[in-house]
Amino acid sequence: MMRFDRRDREANWLKKVRVCLMTIVGILMSSPVWGGGLWLYELGTPDLGTASAGRAALAADASTAGVNPAGMTRLERSQILVAAQGFYIESRFNVETATFGGGDGGNAGGFVPSGSLHYVLSISPDWKVGISAGSYLGLGVEYDNTWAGRYYTTEAELLTYGVNPGVGYRVNEWLSLGVGFSVLHAQLDQKSAVNNSAVPFQAGLADGELRIEDDDTGLGYNLGVLLEPFQGLRVGLTYRSKVDLEFEDVAELRNLGPVLQGLLNLTGLAGSSVDIDMTIPQAVMLSGYYQVNERWALMGNIGWQDWSEFGQIPVSISSTTSATVTQDRNFDDTWHFALGAHYRVHPQWRVTAGIAHDTSPVSDEDRTVDMALDRTWRYSAGLIWDYSKTLTLGFAYTFLDAGNAPINQTRGPLAGTISGEYSSNYVHIVGLSASYRF
Repeated sequence: MMRFDRRDREANWLKKVRVCLMTIVGILMSSPVWGGGLWLYELGTPDLGTASAGRAALAADASTAGVNPAGMTRLERSQILVAAQGFYIESRFNVETATFGGGDGGNAGGFVPSGSLHYVLSISPDWKVGISAGSYLGLGVEYDNTWAGRYYTTEAELLTYGVNPGVGYRVNEWLSLGVGFSVLHAQLDQKSAVNNSAVPFQAGLADGELRIEDDDTGLGYNLGVLLEPFQGLRVGLTYRSKVDLEFEDVAELRNLGPVLQGLLNLTGLAGSSVDIDMTIPQAVMLSGYYQVNERWALMGNIGWQDWSEFGQIPVSISSTTSATVTQDRNFDDTWHFALGAHYRVHPQWRVTAGIAHDTSPVSDEDRTVDMALDRTWRYSAGLIWDYSKTLTLGFAYTFLDAGNAPINQTRGPLAGTISGEYSSNYVHIVGLSASYRF
């Protein structure tokens, strides 16, 4: 009887060791993490005040160089536009159940400054060249170290910055074409806690830490068409290509318990290089702008983004025991809709307003802590002041509701189960811009 008990205990111990090894591999192969990924329409430019409605058809200032290069043909003179904006992110997760306990993580957001720069050179009435610099995608969270989901993520950032030169050509009075290419630089930084105490013979040990950090640069292109069938009506169509990025880093594991460290050394996973391939989605946008009368103008968007490809993330580990998988996050393509208006209250002043909606790239059943994406609503307002014939100033505000993103996820014995939803998941965005014509 004692011999059977000993064999049973040995079998259970070996089972736990195998589970721990599988979990270690899972940690090393974990994909980039964030709690509120955003496709950034916000550049601090005047269309911040319409929730980006009419973006591909407005062609009212130098920011069209990066949005729809065909729109540059509407600018009679050379222009430069400088924009500054700030994001204040309020993101608080309400934990319902968690295997290992802990707090709600506090506010995972905070204040993030940003901005953009745009320039258009008028070569002739029909030919324009321009360049835009800024970011159209950014992600980030930072939770308390003791929060209940710490074994999934504690801190994560994907920061991007791009430069987009382009050229526009007026074919005739009603048709303009444009093309540009983009250089996108991205930086990935992610951290998560490692559950030492859940490993046999390590009960009571403090948490370890996993960190992956790298940067990469990818190339893409964008195309634009601007139609002006009659005075006062413009229709813009744009396409932005996907951008492939690859992050490679030796996973930095700190303060591991002796059993975990020994298993990593034994399997050859210690010092492994983790490669993460990511595809920034391709996107299409159709916009319209209609000047109703001297005071009123209406505008809108319909857009599509290829998030299903973004959800296919190849992850590989280079070591004596190598592994390569493609994590299918079951992402869906998303749709974007926006409506906005300008109202001229004075010859030099316009009031703007708009509303926009983007569908969720993931269903409630497939949402995870490391990709807690949901549908978004944007509500915007702004002022545009034509200070003189050469200078226009703008101020705008957007309130972004990123949804409650309910989560019910289980991942291995070292991470456990966590469920809950975001009690607040909002972003306040304020932008200032100055456009100078010369």
